[in-house]
Amino acid sequence: MSSDSTPLQKFGTLPVFLTSICTILGAILFLRFGWAVGQVGLLGTIAIVIIGHLVTIPTALAIAEIATNQRVEGGGAYYIISRSFGLNIGGAIGIALYLSQAISVAFYVIAFAESFNPVFEFLELGDVNARWVSLPTMALLSLLVLTRGANSGMSLLYVVAAILGLSLLLFFLGKPVEGFKPSSLSEIFGSTGFNPALLAEDAPRDLFSGSKPFFYVFTIIFPAFTGIIAGLGLSGDLKDPGKSIPSGTLWATVIGMLIYTAVAIKLAFSMPLEQLADKDQLVMGDIAIWYPIIPIGLAAAAISSALGSILVAPRTLQALGMDKVMPGQGSDWLAAMRKKDGEPVNSGVVTVFIATIFVAMGNVDFVAEIIAMFFMVTYGAICLISFLEYFAGNPAYRPTFTANRWYFSLIGAILCIFLMFKMKPEYAWLSIILMGGFYFWISRSSSNTGGMARIFQGVILQTSRSLRVFLQKQHRDADHDDQEESWAPSAVCISRYSFERLAAFDLLRFLSHKYGFGTYIHLLEGHYSAATVAASKDVQQRLLERTKVSRSNVYIDTIISPSYTTAVAQTLQLPGISGQDNNMILFEYSHNHTVTLEDIISNYGLIKAADFDVCILRSTEKGFGYKHEIHVWLTSGEYENSNLKILLAYIILGHPEWKGGVIKIFAIYPEATLEKQKKELLALIQAGRLAISPNNIRFIARKEGISIKSVINETSADADLTILGFHRDAVRHEQQEVFNGYGKMGNVLFVNSSKEKVIV
Repeated sequence: MSSDSTPLQKFGTLPVFLTSICTILGAILFLRFGWAVGQVGLLGTIAIVIIGHLVTIPTALAIAEIATNQRVEGGGAYYIISRSFGLNIGGAIGIALYLSQAISVAFYVIAFAESFNPVFEFLELGDVNARWVSLPTMALLSLLVLTRGANSGMSLLYVVAAILGLSLLLFFLGKPVEGFKPSSLSEIFGSTGFNPALLAEDAPRDLFSGSKPFFYVFTIIFPAFTGIIAGLGLSGDLKDPGKSIPSGTLWATVIGMLIYTAVAIKLAFSMPLEQLADKDQLVMGDIAIWYPIIPIGLAAAAISSALGSILVAPRTLQALGMDKVMPGQGSDWLAAMRKKDGEPVNSGVVTVFIATIFVAMGNVDFVAEIIAMFFMVTYGAICLISFLEYFAGNPAYRPTFTANRWYFSLIGAILCIFLMFKMKPEYAWLSIILMGGFYFWISRSSSNTGGMARIFQGVILQTSRSLRVFLQKQHRDADHDDQEESWAPSAVCISRYSFERLAAFDLLRFLSHKYGFGTYIHLLEGHYSAATVAASKDVQQRLLERTKVSRSNVYIDTIISPSYTTAVAQTLQLPGISGQDNNMILFEYSHNHTVTLEDIISNYGLIKAADFDVCILRSTEKGFGYKHEIHVWLTSGEYENSNLKILLAYIILGHPEWKGGVIKIFAIYPEATLEKQKKELLALIQAGRLAISPNNIRFIARKEGISIKSVINETSADADLTILGFHRDAVRHEQQEVFNGYGKMGNVLFVNSSKEKVIV
């Protein structure tokens, strides 16, 4: 996309926080929260806050995680969903999300109009229709956003946030209504206190003071918590989404939860539950030290939430247009933006039209139920993405935010589905049917499933790997008793010395612990016969016992072959256990027993014919030492090997036995190119989100007359593993000499990449 059509990225963390918190502390707080306390009591209201945040907190954590793994561009939540589930599913959910955002504008404008009721009463104007306020407000808000854009919106947001804060302060400084001195807990918590039985749809009404079922009250209140993704919609306008989105979203979520809890306590201790249940919508004004501040606060909260929604919704629709989700020329029209400031004017016009229709309807509770349902779908999708990414085991998924856990995301996803059907079953089915219709509509004009295929393929591959290893181990017990951006190693190792040396097996289990896949083949030289078959089964059982003790994810097999050459040829043709082809072969030889090295070199032409990455491990008595330091050496002239060496070090370090270990990179280049190589390497490490500190990268100027091997020997003598590169041509011309000359060192892994790997 050309620069003249790219949105101007100008905001930091504060607008994300303010947009989210002003939406969280919005119209529901002033219009419906006192009513909720009266209906279900204090503990029931706190239960609503807790249950709501059992959804929103996992969603906020998932947002923070995903936002630090990829740049979240325009479209916010839609961008996350579509880039993970693909444009078909993501587009269907995105349309539902957009509609809920557009309808939210109407919800908050209607709420804004409600704040004028005290004014009408004071002026004795009688029963004034709220549309006399809501429709002109909608018109003015539309004009402001369509002509001035996000800049003016953000300026206004700071003002209304200050008013909102002042209104809450004066409310908390207020005293209980005259004559209210609770003499028992039942006057605060309800007639019998909060009882879990009230969660049932047919709960007897004498369990609490109100007349509405718990989940009906929850449905009306839940839109208050949906503000956590309001700031996410500004992603395309942020300087650093990876920093601003997690910080702003998490702070808004936590602070919002604390304020709602505090408001519930203040209300319950300031007014009888019966009055709260029956009182007018601005009940907080009777408690605040200055009544007018509550209508003013409602007006500020409502208009700020409306402003936030009317800023976010067009950007979601614009992102749908950019992804060509809409068939025909409609997508191009929706994707268009104003050149001078990047504002999505066309998408804004559509949003204004939809919002105006719902403003004219004027039913707050009906709109709240629709909003709650569609936002619940969105939250569930975001949590599901985080959960699936964890099990996909994709090395490209390396979020820098690590506080989230897979079970948080799973709980959030399951709870979203459960709550949808508890809140309003008919709306839940309707939303599912609508999204199914959106999906088939989009699928007819697009065959792009991209992200969905990637994320589910990763889950399937990891599940297949785990199941096959598990079934193999179970079979052993039964016998005894009777691609380049998302590249991951799928390695196969062949060895005749499985019981003499453990280094090859250990390295394979390091590689296959989380990100990779490993197949270990023990070679029995000889002809195929009953005796050799029996021997191979015995060997396999012994090796399987090793996998059980070491808790490895290595797949074990044996091969009977008359020669090393035929064994290598057979191994290269083995199918991968993970559902993908093997892409790497691992050999091992002892530094004081080089017969295997001679065999490897003599068969190197055969090995390279398979176009595999080749790893040759030189093992020593030191083994992998304390498993603390991995030294990676980069030299000029071997660019195709560099990224593979770095990725292998990163993957090995992910094994629990290497916990606390560090990767140290030593880059030795001619002095003339040293600065250039330094900048490129540091940029690569930072862009790849690899756990390598710049302090652990050392650049060495190559000087004439000094052997590179001598420098490596001196520097990495105490390393637990050293990773070096080698060339095919060097093996052909120099033979064993390529691997000799490292006598002072421990284990050394020589790497030759079939093609340059991509670190993203």
